[in-house]
Amino acid sequence: MSTYQKTIGIEVHCELKTNTKMFSSAKNGYGDSANCNLTLLDLGYPGTLPLINDYAVTLALRAALALHCEIHREMYFDRKNYFYPDLPKGYQITQAKTPIGINGYVEIEVDGKPKTIRIHDIHIEEDTAKSVHQGNHSYLDFNRAGVPLIEIVTEPDMNSSEEAMLYLEKLRSLLLYADVSDCKIEEGSMRCDVNVSISKDDTLGVRTETKNIGSIRNVGLAIESEALRQEKLLEEGIAIQEETRRYDDASKETVLMRVKEIGNDYRYFPEPDIPKLCLSEERIRKVQEQMPMLPDDRKARYQALGLSDLSSSKLIQNKPLSDYFNLFLEDDIDFVMLSNLLLGDISFYLNRTMKTLMDTTLTKERMLSLLQHLYDQTITTKNVKDLLEEFLETDKDIDTICKEKGIQNISDTTLLSTIIKNIIEQNPESVKDYQQGRDRAIKYLMGQVMKETKGSANPSLARDLLEEELKKQ
Repeated sequence: MSTYQKTIGIEVHCELKTNTKMFSSAKNGYGDSANCNLTLLDLGYPGTLPLINDYAVTLALRAALALHCEIHREMYFDRKNYFYPDLPKGYQITQAKTPIGINGYVEIEVDGKPKTIRIHDIHIEEDTAKSVHQGNHSYLDFNRAGVPLIEIVTEPDMNSSEEAMLYLEKLRSLLLYADVSDCKIEEGSMRCDVNVSISKDDTLGVRTETKNIGSIRNVGLAIESEALRQEKLLEEGIAIQEETRRYDDASKETVLMRVKEIGNDYRYFPEPDIPKLCLSEERIRKVQEQMPMLPDDRKARYQALGLSDLSSSKLIQNKPLSDYFNLFLEDDIDFVMLSNLLLGDISFYLNRTMKTLMDTTLTKERMLSLLQHLYDQTITTKNVKDLLEEFLETDKDIDTICKEKGIQNISDTTLLSTIIKNIIEQNPESVKDYQQGRDRAIKYLMGQVMKETKGSANPSLARDLLEEELKKQ
């Protein structure tokens, strides 16, 4: 077991869900043909002037509030000066001195215990162009240049790859539910840089930065790989250098990109073409009031409605299902039954057909009808499996589908009683087992009832009649 302690900090760049870019009117669209979403400003032409995307500011404010940050009421943008081909202006517009949010936190749970990951700051900036490398050539796609970003910087509060991944999963969930970003890591709308250092005591070691890791799982693998690399160097008496590295998915190792220079001088100064940005108390309050229900609030609400911790967590992991579930929060229904339907047969159908709820005919009214039929015991959970596909793909009501498919739910007490009496007569050993207190006996007899009725017996009614008849024996 290693005697070294890991210290981990994470920087996350997250693209905001806006229609246009941060400082220009160009479209913010992923997957479009290269270099079709741009203006002269995005290309850094002299004389062009930036204009703040006000909705991007609202989304950044929403993210800062979701992360419990203190809000800067007065902000200005800064120029971060450096040369790179993907930066046509020769500088990036960011917030170096007055980030929109500071001193926030994210709560995670590690081995059943809560842990707080502090947020140093969250600031607004513009993205760079995308570099595409093919053979000996490099190409630039300026569609991404100027896309609005927030950068979320933690304190070095994590000490394991598990904590880092839990933090990223919680952060992604918060940003997704706050409707700030789609957080699609595979499309680059959420990108992670990880700082790792190791030491044998409480002093911080020399850190390295691993850039642009493409998945939460790879963040964990990169941390373990980098910590092991640093440990081997220290055991060999070799000093760790401050480096920028990348994670190679093929070799499962971090790879050197460049050695960091001492004190990068970006020559920050206030952006002269953008006036100071002021956030009024009224605007902050309005954004707070309009905040969507966040994951922790949803979980508490679901558990108060009778859902288990597991069911609540599974619902929250699937935002479309959780949003649909929330449509019923003010209704007088069996929420456990609703949850079981969504997480069970309906999720199975959606996964099998690669559809979303929006692709089905499952309106709120149709779901209420399905629940009512289950309450009334005019259909059973087995019937649901038989009728669900047609129910989700057509506008037919449940009674019509049952009639067309010949689905019956026998609730005739006289007919059921006759069937039950015959089964009891045919299974005297099971009756004896029941009388001796063996639970499996009644389960077996119920199975025979369902088999005899081809699954169409009302299970609740059939069990009541079976127990009543067994007491007479």
